[in-house]
Amino acid sequence: MSGGLALALADLREQDVLRLVKEGAEAGADPWALVGDLRRGISQVGDRFEKGEYFVSELIMAADIFKQVMVVLEPLLAGKREAPLGRVVMATVKGDIHDIGKNIVSMILSANGFEVFDLGVDVPPERIVSALQETGATVLGLSALLTVSFDPMKETIHALEQARLRDRVKVMIGGGPVNEKVRAYTGADGVGYDAQDAVALARQFLGVK
Repeated sequence: MSGGLALALADLREQDVLRLVKEGAEAGADPWALVGDLRRGISQVGDRFEKGEYFVSELIMAADIFKQVMVVLEPLLAGKREAPLGRVVMATVKGDIHDIGKNIVSMILSANGFEVFDLGVDVPPERIVSALQETGATVLGLSALLTVSFDPMKETIHALEQARLRDRVKVMIGGGPVNEKVRAYTGADGVGYDAQDAVALARQFLGVK
C-alpha cells in the first residue's frame, strides 16, 4: 500500500491515488503515514521534473492531486498535527498578478512538510511584513513574472529591514525573469528556479536535512 500510493502519485494516476487514500483511511491507517507516502510521491515527481521527464503541466497536476487528497485527510489529521519543518510566507509582489508558479511552489512546499501562508498576488510590502510578524515565519518566498516587479521585490526586502525582521527572515525569489543578478539587485538570499529548488532552499535556510 505504502509504495503503491507513492508510485500512483508519481505516475499522476489521480483516481488510484484517491482510491488508495480512501481505502487507507477506512482501514484505520495512520493519516500521517499516508501523508508521508504522498510526500514521497511528490518527491518522485520533482525528480522526474529535474530529469526532464515531466514538465510544468505535470507539476500542476501533481499539486492538484495532492490538494484533493488533503481534503480527504484533513479531518483525520485534526488533533494529530505534527510539527511543520518550518513556516514559509509566499507572495507574488505588488504590481504582478501571475500566480501559477507561486501556487505550484506553495503546494510542493506544503507537500514536503512546511506550513505555508500564501498571501496571493499583487501583495504590497506592508502586508508581507504584517504576515511575517503574525505567523512568525522565518522564510519568505517572493514570486514575479514581470521585470517591473524587481523593484517591488527590492522594496519588500527593504521593508523587512525597516521592520527589523531581516536578520531572522531568509528570502528566496523566483519567476521566469529572475536570476542571480536579480537576487543581488533585490538583496534576496537565494533564487529558486523551480519548485524543487524552493524546497531545497527552504530546507537550507532552516537547517533541515
